[in-house]
Amino acid sequence: MATRKRSSKTTLIFFVLLSFIAFAAFVPVFASLPSLSSHSHSHSHSRSLDLDLDLRLRRHHRHPRRGRNDARKFEIAEDMFWKDGKPFQIIGGDLHYFRVLPEYWEDRLLRAKALGLNTIQTYIPWNLHEPEPGKLVFEGIADLVSYLKLCQKLGLLVMLRPGPYICAEWDLGGFPAWLLAMEPTMRLRSSDPAYLQMVEGWWGVLLPKVAPLLYGNGGPIIMVQIENEFGSYGDDKAYLRHLVKLARGHLGEDIILYTTDGGTRETLEKGTIQGADVFSAVDFTTGDDAWSIFKLQKEFNSPGKSPPLSAEFYTGWLTHWGEKIARTDASFTAAALEKIVSRNGSVVLYMAHGGTNFGFYNGANTGVDVSDYKPDLTSYDYDAPISESGDVENEKFKAIRRVLGKYSPVPLPSVPSNIKMTRYGSIQLQKTAILFDLLDGIDSAHIVEAENPTAMEYVYQMYGFLLYVSEYASKPGGSKLVIPKVHDRAQVFISCSSTANDGEVSYVGIIERWSNQAIGLPNANCVSNTSLFILVENMGRVNYGPYVFDRKGILSSVYVDGRVLKGWKLISIPFHNLNEAPKFNPVIQNASQVPKLSIHKKLEYESEDIVEGPSFYTGHFIIDTTTEVTDTYISFRGWGKGIAFVNEFNIGRYWPTAGPQCNLYIPAPILQRGENILVIFELESPNPELVKLLNGRNSDDYFEGCLDASFSSCFDPDIAADAAAVMATAAAPSFAPPAAFIAPATFANTATPPTSIALNATVGLTAIFY
Repeated sequence: MATRKRSSKTTLIFFVLLSFIAFAAFVPVFASLPSLSSHSHSHSHSRSLDLDLDLRLRRHHRHPRRGRNDARKFEIAEDMFWKDGKPFQIIGGDLHYFRVLPEYWEDRLLRAKALGLNTIQTYIPWNLHEPEPGKLVFEGIADLVSYLKLCQKLGLLVMLRPGPYICAEWDLGGFPAWLLAMEPTMRLRSSDPAYLQMVEGWWGVLLPKVAPLLYGNGGPIIMVQIENEFGSYGDDKAYLRHLVKLARGHLGEDIILYTTDGGTRETLEKGTIQGADVFSAVDFTTGDDAWSIFKLQKEFNSPGKSPPLSAEFYTGWLTHWGEKIARTDASFTAAALEKIVSRNGSVVLYMAHGGTNFGFYNGANTGVDVSDYKPDLTSYDYDAPISESGDVENEKFKAIRRVLGKYSPVPLPSVPSNIKMTRYGSIQLQKTAILFDLLDGIDSAHIVEAENPTAMEYVYQMYGFLLYVSEYASKPGGSKLVIPKVHDRAQVFISCSSTANDGEVSYVGIIERWSNQAIGLPNANCVSNTSLFILVENMGRVNYGPYVFDRKGILSSVYVDGRVLKGWKLISIPFHNLNEAPKFNPVIQNASQVPKLSIHKKLEYESEDIVEGPSFYTGHFIIDTTTEVTDTYISFRGWGKGIAFVNEFNIGRYWPTAGPQCNLYIPAPILQRGENILVIFELESPNPELVKLLNGRNSDDYFEGCLDASFSSCFDPDIAADAAAVMATAAAPSFAPPAAFIAPATFANTATPPTSIALNATVGLTAIFY
């Protein structure tokens, strides 16, 4: 008995030890994934998905997938992602390198990692990298390879979205605008051979650059997307399959190719590429039943090849000019996110950090028709957890981090402090030139003559402004001007002189794409014909939907009193875009040579509608050489509409009279110790009575209440004690407050530029020589 008892005890101890060893051996496997949720779920298919994931995890413990010789591999099997032979949950976020200055890439990526992300997703905009046919740019903010290598250095994987169409609220969905100038007209996003030839050329340059950075080659790229939400646009399967063939030819067979489409049967049927070994991911409105959509997703993937992935989990939303700032509740967003990650679903936050649409690269949307045009703001803050300026001290960042930290297998990195900002005070601006005073100095080689007006793209004016000039015979009672199709906003002026600077220019009105109406042309009492000047602004090409083929300028005949106006001169007014090198610009070059008297000419037709015309304003501000250069914001309250340059860098468009964005972000790398130069091209004469000093204002809630209830202005009624009230009652919500700002608060209506400063520029850059 004694022996038998001892033997039983020994056996018990043996099995306990064996069980402990077996359990310990499996712990590292579980460490790759958050713990499975024990919460009950109401839908039987949701419970089934949970059980499937649990069973597959357990099966993996009994049957490891690979040995030591091929450990570096990212793949899909058993409805899970596998990284180096272990189950992996993607916790990603979109962070676009082209919306952040390179000096801040590491800072923003570290903040994304502190949020709880292990993967970065980014688009690649074709137009950024090939602004002209055959001219390739991969430096500066377009240095894609350096960005990808930085992601790897910081321990972040990458999901790459090379398009060729990207949407992204980016001009023309990332397509180069010069594609619109090619004849015969090609069909974008289709199997049109002319279009595919262009894509083959572009990907033939791009994909070999990223191939060495694929995960299997030792890099960070785990997945590469084909097109973007194609199921919401068309159903050209031949086109999609051609893209897959191109990608495989450059990237090989091992990389995971994927599509992303809306979580409906219709979009998935149109946008997926079944039978081509391409993984189908989904996106859907935040708060939708994610797991029912993941169940639908499985129908469009091969058996065992459908890990649940929301490739765009929306943390916020985009905003157009004239709208309220789009916001989503932090707690609601975090709760929806937890429903996915708590059950081992993978997710990519769109956006983790939005950034800024510097230059002219903002996109636009359309509504019911092509005329229902809605351009995007310069800011791409997106109400993301990491703000436009990198701030993380907000409720959304904290709420999302709490959720991701709860299910992370490792402690999250510490959260960096907000970037320091400085209020540099007010800037005294002086008028340096009126646009019309510069026209006579333009070389004839920069003027296109045509019988009828034509699109900007056909005169190779891809961004900015184009001036259309013609003439007509006035009538005693005035005339009626009709332009059936203008993209996007036309300012109309008349003069008795064909060169404008030899005579007075009278402002007539504005014709806008979204509210196109005929306008009256007053009788200018000219001795001969009346000159007509139409300055058209390209406000950003449509990036989504059926009207993505979006040429700019005057796209129809122009009618005066029902008769087609013939004989036009087209004058380019180009400015520097985000990725363009300096070029000679005769319009701005001559700005410093304008006779002073021409700026002060009185217009013959005295009325409140008469203005001197679009003008250039220049100012400077000093940053002490002993102080740190930090970020700031510039306030445009009191101004009308235009673009701004700081130290030759195009910081984007401002339009406070439409709102809701009143301030433009200026990252510190743009600034310098000593003198800094601000140049503004203002389309509408600012009212000096509405421009007040802003220094001394506490910047808290600076964006809040910058609009009245009708969204007709961006003037704050309570700027500061020294600024006084300037406009109507504020009502609309707006951006989270910046920590500091610059105010172009006052200007001198004079032709004399600041001391020793002459306004100069090039096609690429507005430059100040001093």
